[in-house]
Amino acid sequence: MTAPSVDPQSPTAAPVVVGIDGSRAGGLAVRWAAETAAAAGRRLRIVHAADLTAAHILLDPYELPMASVTDAMHTFSADCLAAARQQAQAIDPALIIETEVVDGTPAQVLINETDTAHLTAVGALGLSGGGLFGSTVLAVAAYAHGQVVIVRDCGSEQPTRHLGPVVVGIDESEYSRTALAAAFAEANQRDAELVVVHCWSDLRFDWFAGLPDVLADRTAQADAQELISAQLTGWTEKYPEVPVVRNIYVAGPSHHLIEWSKSAQLVVVGNRGRGGFPGLQLGSTSNAVIQCAHCPVMVVHPRSG
Repeated sequence: MTAPSVDPQSPTAAPVVVGIDGSRAGGLAVRWAAETAAAAGRRLRIVHAADLTAAHILLDPYELPMASVTDAMHTFSADCLAAARQQAQAIDPALIIETEVVDGTPAQVLINETDTAHLTAVGALGLSGGGLFGSTVLAVAAYAHGQVVIVRDCGSEQPTRHLGPVVVGIDESEYSRTALAAAFAEANQRDAELVVVHCWSDLRFDWFAGLPDVLADRTAQADAQELISAQLTGWTEKYPEVPVVRNIYVAGPSHHLIEWSKSAQLVVVGNRGRGGFPGLQLGSTSNAVIQCAHCPVMVVHPRSG
């Protein structure tokens, strides 16, 4: 099956894509993606990456039986896709599901998928622990196009959380504006409160300096409120039914977003923010939240074009 050519900006044409590898984390991602696709009236596209080309290059010099290896890889891929399809159908029997085995490394396959996806979901860890969707997830989060959701176990009886707010971290960057747009859409879709988190500084110094976690300087507090108001302009009018709560802290954006993730159903961040250097694809805050959050994390990249 060939991936359909779709306009990712079309309301319902672009699918929700999920990458799988047969691991429990991949199963959580399938569940989350299926629930999201069903709620939004979108197709679910389940993809398994099987690097057949690499296997051929590796085995050829040793004159090993390539056919038996590729057969085993195809069988494993088919089993993974069948199990994922069954899991998704259990979420919603009416869900339109397509599956495909794609030749290539997991990271590159999923990065390519983000070109035509509404969003792309991956499990936080895969079969090889720190590999597959452990290291792969960081590559996808850094180089994807549009929205990538890293599905983490919520640590409760329910593998996905349906209560709690959508939380978004913002600063004065353009990346923040893109994240805020996605966060409003998610909060509206989920009938959830939107919690806006802004830190005056990216540094995490209050823990050793003994500072309170609120801005005492009135000018700084006023500037922070003005920044948030400017970012919210237009979105509160577009989504009037989404309640918005503002939270302003002195410092430590990753710390506060991770704390909020304990009660949130989704945390949204831009792929980078005001810090870093030109060409940086994944900022330190986004990186920390991806690795330590207690709920799924959406990393939002600006769409090119």
